[in-house]
Amino acid sequence: MARYPIRIGNRSRLLLRVAFGVTPDRAWAEIADGVVRCRFGRFELVAPLTTVARWRIEGPWRWITAIGVRMSIRHRDVSFAGSPRGGVRLDFRAPFHWTIFDVPAAYVGVEDLEGFGAELAALGIPGEDARTA
Repeated sequence: MARYPIRIGNRSRLLLRVAFGVTPDRAWAEIADGVVRCRFGRFELVAPLTTVARWRIEGPWRWITAIGVRMSIRHRDVSFAGSPRGGVRLDFRAPFHWTIFDVPAAYVGVEDLEGFGAELAALGIPGEDARTA
């Protein structure tokens, strides 16, 4: 099992704690026991690895569009991010049911983007670092 902390920016720390319940021990993603689990304050997403079709490292993003638990209106993807530095996008084979939504993808703003991607690749899930492509 590998746990990857989600990066929390100094300027967004208080906002994330108040709005989403984010603390350093409640902001992480892990890959274990055939699932990817993302915890961000009061929010959690648990997806079987068999539902993940590919991954892609993206970013950096604009601060206003990156911080918090977000859902894109246009694409319906969800993100868990504490800084605008970037994240790993997980594309699902079919829209994945999360709370009351069906999401086609999830972004996770982990501290170690490359390590998270490498672990997914080691499990046979294809992906790329789009920052260098």
